[in-house]
Amino acid sequence: MAKFDFMSNKIGPISLSDIRRFGSEFSSLGQEYILARVEPGDFSSADIISPWRFDGVTIVLMLNASGSVTINLETLEVPRYSIMVIDETMPVNLHCDDVSDMEAYLLFLSKAFLESVNIDTNAIGHHPFHPENSPVLKLSEDNTALIQKYLGLLRDNAEMPDESHYRISIARNLIANIFYILLEIDRQNRNNKDEADKAPRSRRINYVTDFLRLVRQHFREQRSVGYYADRLYITPKYLSLVIKETTGRSAAQWIGRHVIIEAKNLLRFSGKNIQQIAYELNFPNQSSFGKYFKHNTGMSPSEFQKS
Repeated sequence: MAKFDFMSNKIGPISLSDIRRFGSEFSSLGQEYILARVEPGDFSSADIISPWRFDGVTIVLMLNASGSVTINLETLEVPRYSIMVIDETMPVNLHCDDVSDMEAYLLFLSKAFLESVNIDTNAIGHHPFHPENSPVLKLSEDNTALIQKYLGLLRDNAEMPDESHYRISIARNLIANIFYILLEIDRQNRNNKDEADKAPRSRRINYVTDFLRLVRQHFREQRSVGYYADRLYITPKYLSLVIKETTGRSAAQWIGRHVIIEAKNLLRFSGKNIQQIAYELNFPNQSSFGKYFKHNTGMSPSEFQKS
């Protein structure tokens, strides 16, 4: 059974044939993304793979019917007109009250593709699907229709002739637009929510939130876990434990993720040379930046620029 290279094989890996079974409409752009449209009557409850994990990010836009999803052993309600954004750390078990009536889009994005999307690094830490928030976001009917339009454009883009030169660039911009739409929806929801209704957060979640905030502010200058632990008045060992157990990524991986995403954005979009980028990210020289970048991505900065 053929599998995409970016599928995980740890928990219920999703194969190409599995994704084709998700919907009557199916389109893909190489190893970048896969989009399936689920319409009423497409499959029965037996067709849903659970639990499953995808080595990338999965976006589920629910248009009709309702149900629940179990993510990291927590069961959440998934109403009509809602969206889920699920990363590779989250084993997923999807339930639907009436599968025969289900109407949805499922978008699977590879990690490599997402890292090439030009999104403001400062916005990453504010998105509504961070660990302290639910991965399910309720939408209005109008916002649902807006996101559905962008997904339709992704489908049309995937179906363009293979010789089209700008399909990946178009896809990057469409995904960035969807991300910013979700940011704006979340901002409006937060502004409309009474502060008194907010549930108190646990100390661990406070540590995670404060750590991610500090990383967003200082990752260009500070890559040491010890620096962030000192700012939070806890030991590096305890910080690493809390971050790993809460988010599925280590503290060092979160720091490195911000550094590499920023480095990739600068390499691809800034017009600066590698030495300038190395200094901007507080590396002592171009060589140390190159070693760090290659260790985390498997390619040199110059190879990435040419890819």
